[in-house]
Parts: sequence; C-alpha cells; structure tokens
Amino acid sequence: MSWLKIIGLGPGADSLRTPEASAALAEATDIIGYGPYVARVPHAPGQRRHETDNRQELERARHALALAAEGARVAVVSSGDAGVFAMASAVFEALEGGPAAWRALDVAVLPGLSAMFAAAARLGAPLGHDFCALSLSDNLKPWPLVEQRLRAAAGAGFVIALYNPISRARPWQLGRAFAMLREMLPGDVPVAFATAVSRPEEAIAIQPLAEADPARADMRTLVMIGTAQSRLVPRGAGQRPWLYAPRSARSP
Repeated sequence: MSWLKIIGLGPGADSLRTPEASAALAEATDIIGYGPYVARVPHAPGQRRHETDNRQELERARHALALAAEGARVAVVSSGDAGVFAMASAVFEALEGGPAAWRALDVAVLPGLSAMFAAAARLGAPLGHDFCALSLSDNLKPWPLVEQRLRAAAGAGFVIALYNPISRARPWQLGRAFAMLREMLPGDVPVAFATAVSRPEEAIAIQPLAEADPARADMRTLVMIGTAQSRLVPRGAGQRPWLYAPRSARSP
C-alpha cells in the first residue's frame, strides 16, 4: 500500500527522533528531502534516496506526491518538526494545486521535536509564558512584513524564537532585527544562541540584548529573545546560568 509521510527528524541526535518517525523511515521505499537531512536517515536495503537543494521545496513536494501516486511509500524529511517552517506546508500547497487524484493519497504528518523546544530544554524554561516563533528569512515574504511582525511580538511581550536567523545569502537581517528590538526592549533582556542542539558541535551562549552579536549565529542556530520578565538563575563557577520565563506575567 502506498503512502506519503511528512516526517520531522528532530533537532539532530537520533535519540530525539520519535519511534513513530523511525518506524516510518524504515518502511519507506523512497526518502526525499534536502541533502543534509536525507543524510541523517539510516540506509535501508533497496531504499531509494532523492536529495535536492534547500530552495526546491515545491518541486520536492510534487516529486514526492507523484512517487506516492505511482505506488511508492514516500518519506519527506525535514529537520525539527515538519510543520514548523518546513516541508509539511509545501506538500499541502503542492497537493492543493496538483492533480485531483493526489487528494485521495494516504498522507500523514509525523511530528518531530522542533529546534525551539530542544533549545529551551538546554537553556532551562525560557518559554514558560507566552511566546511566538518567527522566521527571519525573507525568501518567501517581504522584509517589511518580518519587521512588522517582530515589532508586534516585542510590543506584546512575547518571548521570540527566531528561525533561519542568518545565512551567506542573508547576512544582515539578524543585525537589523537586534537593532529594532533594542529600540523597544531593555538592554539587559537575555538573548540565547543555540547552535546545533543535540549534535557533537552543539554551542549555547546567552548575551544581553545590548551586546548580542549576530556573528554568533548561523543557519543551524535558534536565536531566542527573552522579555523584560525573563530571569537568569546563576549556577556554579564556569556554568551558564539557567534562563526561564515566570509563568505569571505583567502587562508590557
């Protein structure tokens, strides 16, 4: 029986991948996704692997749907959770605009551990009160809209998790975001940089907003902006403090 499953691989370590996702990956006849994510999937005998570039989401989704329509068991893979700035929405966009027969396919989304939750667990409890997630990429939306949403989130007192903060093609957006936020938030608001969480090269740092350095981030980094109510709890010498957001909140 054919199917298409859109799978979140989690943030990096195999131990953080769900058993449901691992079982589906083992049963799939075809694995399709961005090359580095496909490389994270264990090889299975006879399994076909289709690696594509990072900016080919719709083409990738159409290919996956066509394979499933031909009788394959297709796993479309994303890092983190497939529904958070990842392949799930691309598949449904392709399904909506594609042949009517695609709508009868057995399609399922299997959740994964998103980067903001993996980072939050390392940091302490920075998402303890209201929060939001924003992508700083302006590949699919105009930068003025990114700025509008950033200002709205900061003004409303949300902790902000920033995905896609910086890349070689987009080197300036994170610096611009920090400059905007400094106009609205106290300089001592904590900013956390969580890079490659759960992988061997994991790196986590906390800086006050006034000193937050965009150079600390790359495309593997989740940047988390606290609020005026976020708290740092000191630990032993040489240890990074715990970061948490109290469950109760005051009006901004």
